[in-house]
Formats: sequence, C-alpha cells, structure tokens
Amino acid sequence: MKKTPTEEKFSDFYEKWVCQLEEYLRFLVQDYTHQSDYENLVAKMTTHHKNYYRVKWAAAHEDVCAFFAPVWLTPLENAYLWVTGWKPSAVFRFVDTLRRTGTGLADLTEEQVKRIEGLRVKIKMEEEKVESEMERQQVGMADRQMVELTRGSGGGGDAVAVVALLSGLERMMKMGDCVRLKTLKGLLDMMNPKQCVELLAAQSMFHVQLRKWDKKGIVKV
Repeated sequence: MKKTPTEEKFSDFYEKWVCQLEEYLRFLVQDYTHQSDYENLVAKMTTHHKNYYRVKWAAAHEDVCAFFAPVWLTPLENAYLWVTGWKPSAVFRFVDTLRRTGTGLADLTEEQVKRIEGLRVKIKMEEEKVESEMERQQVGMADRQMVELTRGSGGGGDAVAVVALLSGLERMMKMGDCVRLKTLKGLLDMMNPKQCVELLAAQSMFHVQLRKWDKKGIVKV
C-alpha cells in the first residue's frame, strides 16, 4: 500500500531520529568524571525528545490516523504501542530493573525512591484517564455508525462527524504524549545528572534494540 505524504515525511524523520538516538546511546553508556558532561548529555536528550513531539504533533495535525497505524514502526514496535507511543508506566520498570540488577541507580536515596513511587501512582492514574478517553472515543464512533446505519449512508452530517472524530483522536494522542513527557520530566527532575543518564541509557537501549531485533529478523511470527 502506498504511503500518504505525511507517512512518507514522518517515516524519513523517524528513521533519522532513531539513528541520532543510537548515536547518543554511545555516549550515554560511557563513564564521565565531570558532572557537566552528564548535564550536557541530559540536555541533548531532552532536546531530542522534545523535537520528536514537536514534529509528531505537526504531522498529526495533517494526518492523525497515520499515528494510530504507524507504517514507520516494525511489527514488534507496534506490539508495544500505547496510544501512539510508549506506555508511561513502562519507564518505572527500567528504574526497577536497574536497581534490582545493580546496573544503575544504585545511589538513589530513600527520599528519591519515595518520590518516584509517588509519581508512579500519579502516572498510573493519568494513564487510566487517557484510556477512559480512548474508550469514550470508541463508543462515540460506534454510536455515530449505528445512527448512520439507521438513517442510511450519505448526508451532510458525514463530514462533520469525520472532523469531530479526527479532532478527538488528535486530542487523545496529545493526552498520551503529555503523560509520557510528564513521566520523563518528573523522573529526571528527581535525579542527579548521572542518574538521569543511567535511566535515559536504559530507555534508549530498549528503544533501539527493539527496532533492531525486528529488522534483523530475530523476532519471527
């Protein structure tokens, strides 16, 4: 199936974005002696993520449906999709894994752990709000379809219904993205620069490897 102009443009952007992420990953996994080095890396990664959402939102305004069935993702990446992106609560699993395996975040204080747990609860509630909105959109879509079936197809109401549907999808996508950004910012604000880099390295490694596994044919259905 031929890609739409938005799919073509964003596919190209996304491929370059992931390549840049992999480039940053090479630096994220290194050890540094100066805190400023960690601070610079966090700043670069923050800008990298913000740029992704800036481009995504602009593209979604042109064709929001493309982001609910993204052709630029591999099947495995699509399997992990939650409302057009990664699930916010998944980041807390990286925190748990790093601490459990001793590969990072070993120096988190009790106060930091307590604050992280508080954020975990808040983010879970935010996720539930997004999921409720998604359910509301789906029910609304089904209701409109039933009305059209009883009235017969066609009519001036079709265009209005489509506009309302697309607007709802765009709003829902942004709700999910805002929870993602809130999660990442919340965690980074609680950590020192070195801890931030350890978390960003784990998240980036998963993102890059997930894409590579599928592209190399390691994962087969």
